[in-house]
Amino acid sequence: MKKTKQENIFSSRTLSYFLQLAETMNYTQAAQILGITQPALTQQIKKLERTVGAPLFYSIGKKLKLSAAGEIMLKSTKEIYEILNNTADEIEQSNSSNSGDINIGVLASVQVKVFEQFIAKVYQENPGLKINLRMLTRKEIWESLESNTIDLAIMYLPDSSIKNWKTYDFKKIISDDLMYIHHNKNLSGETKVKLSDTLDKPWVTYPEGYFLDIILNNEYKDQLVNRPKSVACFSTPSQILRFSMETGLNTALPGSFMIDKDAKKLEDNNTWVSKLNPNINFDLAFVYRHNKRAIPRVSAFLSSFDEFLREKDYLSRLKEK
Repeated sequence: MKKTKQENIFSSRTLSYFLQLAETMNYTQAAQILGITQPALTQQIKKLERTVGAPLFYSIGKKLKLSAAGEIMLKSTKEIYEILNNTADEIEQSNSSNSGDINIGVLASVQVKVFEQFIAKVYQENPGLKINLRMLTRKEIWESLESNTIDLAIMYLPDSSIKNWKTYDFKKIISDDLMYIHHNKNLSGETKVKLSDTLDKPWVTYPEGYFLDIILNNEYKDQLVNRPKSVACFSTPSQILRFSMETGLNTALPGSFMIDKDAKKLEDNNTWVSKLNPNINFDLAFVYRHNKRAIPRVSAFLSSFDEFLREKDYLSRLKEK
């Protein structure tokens, strides 16, 4: 049977190809992400343009831009995905609270010790519930929330990557501070260190674009202080601390990550921890779509986590060996 015009436009593959190209504005990059060749992607986009009767993209030099028709298509496609996501959530809301999957995306720079303990407890009490936990970048977390492929994100806030909070909510877990990790014995007795005093050595940092890298960069800029030179980047706090101690480079890590570290052992390795002045503070939180709380297993998961922390608070659990 010949496909209708609507079927040609709104097939899931056609929409995913269009959305990916609209996201990257680069045929080569979009094709790589989609796992197809660039000519194949070009052919699919041209086929979509023939179906709608208008060009969806145009080029200015080497830059790709959305046409007026493309802007309309992008708006409509996002609305369609929103309807599909809401439909999927409504179906899930009728499911059991102690069976099924819960998909969680965790920011790669977050200490996961407490969450691992809690998920083990959840499994023991609800063996029919499957928790899928993935470590993701900020961009991957936001894309996964938007595409409804994760139910919960565990991330730092405030995060500028979330520009539209209309469909989202959050549940604070703890407030955290960014701690200065250094090897300057002259500053070893200081509880707070000025940004201008952190420039004695190069740094090891999170990669550019990571949440903690951005807020650190913004603070140096706001205080009119040149940011220290970064000579190495790692995505997890464990990697950063290990590299800092082995090389003598400075860095900054969440206080929640440093809380269970042996101060004597650090000092023996000429490593000291201080707050920064001004202090850099942020929150760790669950982020989710509003209607996720109506899904029984997600609501039960969040309520159980509250109970878990009432038994012993988050920071106390981090201190446990």
